[in-house]
Amino acid sequence: MQSLNKTQPQSIKKANQDSIIMDIEVENQEAPLLETTLAPEAVERNLIQNAISQTFLSTAHLANLLPTGSVLAFQLLSPMFTNQGVCDPMSRGLTVSFVALFGLLCFLLNFTDSFTDKDGNVCYGFATINGLYVIDGNITLPPEIAAKYRLRFVDLMHAFMSIMVFTAVALFDQNVVNCFYPSPSDEIKELLRALPVGLGVVFSMLFVLFPTQRHGIGFPVTTS
Repeated sequence: MQSLNKTQPQSIKKANQDSIIMDIEVENQEAPLLETTLAPEAVERNLIQNAISQTFLSTAHLANLLPTGSVLAFQLLSPMFTNQGVCDPMSRGLTVSFVALFGLLCFLLNFTDSFTDKDGNVCYGFATINGLYVIDGNITLPPEIAAKYRLRFVDLMHAFMSIMVFTAVALFDQNVVNCFYPSPSDEIKELLRALPVGLGVVFSMLFVLFPTQRHGIGFPVTTS
């Protein structure tokens, strides 16, 4: 009788341990199901919203087509020049000058190029019809080397495309849009939604179809 009394509590204890282990296994199996249940629902978008979303995701790509820092400087200075989108005649004139200045900067920097001298120093210059005019040194390139940097038609194309890409970036800035169109009509709203997307897509493709070998001011520099 005493042996039976000793084994009975042990069997009960073992049964309790087995039930605890089974409960833990069940909780571990149910945890992923709970995480999946708590996940947010998918956001439904129409065609225009999908296009705008994709364009916002590719803003960095558009910025890479422009001189480094130009888009960042534009976005940082835009609230100040546009008075955060609430423009009077004075601030509207400043906004026009502000946008035109950055557009001109993106245009001109496409005509710059760089080279590495024998000491490994990177020198910059402007491309001309005769070659490269060095602007940060007194060196004069030999004619056969300078001819490689002369102005080409593709440079004009890239300068024009840079202005169009910058226009797309500017139209995504709500401060700039609100400054010129504080109360736009429905037609203007649709145009302001579709135009930046179209400009970004078309001219991004043109940049790929017509590449350039220049590494000017604000663009990545290679050591070759």
